[in-house]
Amino acid sequence: MSARELVVLGTASQVPTRHRNHNGYALRWDADTILFDPGEGTQRQMLLASVSAHQLTRICVTHFHGDHSLGLAGVIQRINLDRVPHPIHVHYPASGQQYYDRLRQATAYRETARLLARPVADDGPIAHEPGFTLSAHRLSHPVDSFGYRLVEPDGRRMLPDRLAAHGITGRDVGHLQREGTLRGVRVEDVSERRPGQRFAFVMDTRLCDGVYALAEDCDLLVIESTFLASDGALAHEYGHLTAAQAARAAAESRVRHLVLTHFSQRYDDPTRFADEARAAGFEGDLTIAEDLTRVPVPARSR
Repeated sequence: MSARELVVLGTASQVPTRHRNHNGYALRWDADTILFDPGEGTQRQMLLASVSAHQLTRICVTHFHGDHSLGLAGVIQRINLDRVPHPIHVHYPASGQQYYDRLRQATAYRETARLLARPVADDGPIAHEPGFTLSAHRLSHPVDSFGYRLVEPDGRRMLPDRLAAHGITGRDVGHLQREGTLRGVRVEDVSERRPGQRFAFVMDTRLCDGVYALAEDCDLLVIESTFLASDGALAHEYGHLTAAQAARAAAESRVRHLVLTHFSQRYDDPTRFADEARAAGFEGDLTIAEDLTRVPVPARSR
């Protein structure tokens, strides 16, 4: 199993279908698992996908429409039932505080776990961990909606030929990496910058600046494509993207792997979304999400 992968729990918009559950996505990122937009039925989908409550470290809700949040009540109660020992941070639009409170206290249960509410009101970083920074950007939807972006810090890749030229071997390499210098040699002299990996999650929105801010240079972008271009007027009216819009934004943002999801039940042929994305100019890796699909975060390009 990849240490960094997306687990797709559900892919339907508005209502579930025979083959698509309501939204739900789990991002495994080393020791962290972040649950995005738990729609109705997410708890069962987690069971089918072998994603346990104990693995969760954060929950991110983009907005409080039901297909993105009605499963939150069940997930929260499962977290407490399983007595998850570590705190779980929950990020959501600050303007939806009443909905978060209602979902958290939807029914009676014994509270045994620590859920830390982290309402989001503005663009920018919302969490800093050693392995990543999590940021939020406002999107364009009839209710407040935020997308999320996870960025790993840049690192250094050691270059064997330069290390050899300076006579640095064995334990001295580790000392140089930790301290930054060794016998007058700087770590920059024997290494090159290794860009950190980047992931973004973009749900219900019209095309807007936030889409591009989230998608920029992403290794893996998960983005809604509720409609096809033939229904572009409906997409704009209801605050959604077409597959063509999502794909063009991904191409212009230099995304490496694009995952399209959140499909309207009016379409029964998912290949049409792939065809439209390619026609719009996206040439990278492309996944048309299906429930329980697993998508590895792409290996670093260099």
